[in-house]
Amino acid sequence: MLWSPFLVKSSKSYIYNTSNFYNPESLYLDEPDTAWTSRIENYDYVIFSGGQWFFRPFTFYENGTVVGCQKCNNSIELNFYGYKKAYRTAFKTIMNLERFKGLAFLVTHSPNHFENGEWNKGGGCNRTQPFSNEQKWDVHPYGLEIIHQIQLDELSAAKTDAGEKGSRFGLIDITDAMLMRPDGHPNRFGHASNKNSSINDCVHWCMPGPVDTINEIFLYMMMRMKL
Repeated sequence: MLWSPFLVKSSKSYIYNTSNFYNPESLYLDEPDTAWTSRIENYDYVIFSGGQWFFRPFTFYENGTVVGCQKCNNSIELNFYGYKKAYRTAFKTIMNLERFKGLAFLVTHSPNHFENGEWNKGGGCNRTQPFSNEQKWDVHPYGLEIIHQIQLDELSAAKTDAGEKGSRFGLIDITDAMLMRPDGHPNRFGHASNKNSSINDCVHWCMPGPVDTINEIFLYMMMRMKL
């Protein structure tokens, strides 16, 4: 796995203050992150995925100039501008890497399942069974539909442009399926015994079942879209 939480260049403020989710971050939306661009040219498959890290406060740069911000000036709203532009830059970069001849897959956003509070306000996820179709909206993460649609739109645009350059993109759409699986997170067991036990993990997929389904979908897509 190549660690690049924003896909584009950032100030990496989170490295110096990992305990503070509200630490402002600068994103350079037209500059891809070299953490992945410098290493993938000989890869057969590249999988893009990103979501939760884009809920932070940001200052957005393009062409070296500030063009906007998120959760700034006492606002707590997400504007999704950086999310859209980060994916657009990532997909354009893939198409412009001359030596990359592999397949690029987008894995759509997988929702969290916090109930009875936000992640830092006592929220948890202690369900042990999947949702029924009627129950799945009991937990409805903010902005889920918007994030999902942005991903689909940016991938569609990339596929249109990719035809001229010979690039190939695939879609692994897990959003709705993972929304059904509140039982797939480790909850209070998602941290070491010496860590802050008041923060539950209802984001990562650590329990058997859901993550195996994601892998099976990916394997199917690899076989369907052979190099």
